[in-house]
Amino acid sequence: MAGPHTAMVLAAGLGKRMAPITDTMPKPLIKVAGKPLIDWGLQALVGAGVERAVVNVHYLADQVDAHLAKRKAPAILISDERNELLDSAGGIINALPKIGSEPFYVLNADTFWVDGSKPNLVLLAEGWDDARMDILLMIAAKDQATGYDGRGDFHMSSDGRLRRLGIGETSPYIYAGAAIIHPRIFAGAAAGKASLNRYFDAAIAADRLFGLRMDGLWLTVGTPDAIGDAEAAIARQTVNG
Repeated sequence: MAGPHTAMVLAAGLGKRMAPITDTMPKPLIKVAGKPLIDWGLQALVGAGVERAVVNVHYLADQVDAHLAKRKAPAILISDERNELLDSAGGIINALPKIGSEPFYVLNADTFWVDGSKPNLVLLAEGWDDARMDILLMIAAKDQATGYDGRGDFHMSSDGRLRRLGIGETSPYIYAGAAIIHPRIFAGAAAGKASLNRYFDAAIAADRLFGLRMDGLWLTVGTPDAIGDAEAAIARQTVNG
């Protein structure tokens, strides 16, 4: 697979945990290491050959619109959710006419990483198998992540198949906020609020949810205090890399 030419960037969230910064600024525009969070993802898309990105907006949407208007690549299409926040899957369903019928990248606007020897979005594209997969998630292990203290998100088999954690179980594997999804999974979906977790579970039930271990460093900035930790990790990775 040459790789998707279109991406959906989920940028409509409220970013409540980043208050008080997000009282006046949407989370995707918060700078880490001198670059707004959303630009880390958009630059990764450019590096993977993505030509256009559909970005949904809701909270302080005018600021996001104004920032994105300055970009030359990828081409930006705005999916307006000012009237109602639709959640992750609902935002994608609302934007499907702009996305098209081919597999596409999905990125959380506040997800970012430092690539290893090859761009991780290229690795995702190379790992995509349309015959076996409906969703392929970028997976980070806890030892290559900063700012994360949870119990993990999925168990992953040796061939990349994912399943949910049971009660009391833990896993070293974290969903790193980037994926390739085929739009066929949304066939017949009703408009309105919906979470991608519903579609993850349906893909697990059909044995069509897979993960691919990323290469490099994954960073999550959930609170204002985590910004400094992320910047220090980026500096160390840059020196060591």
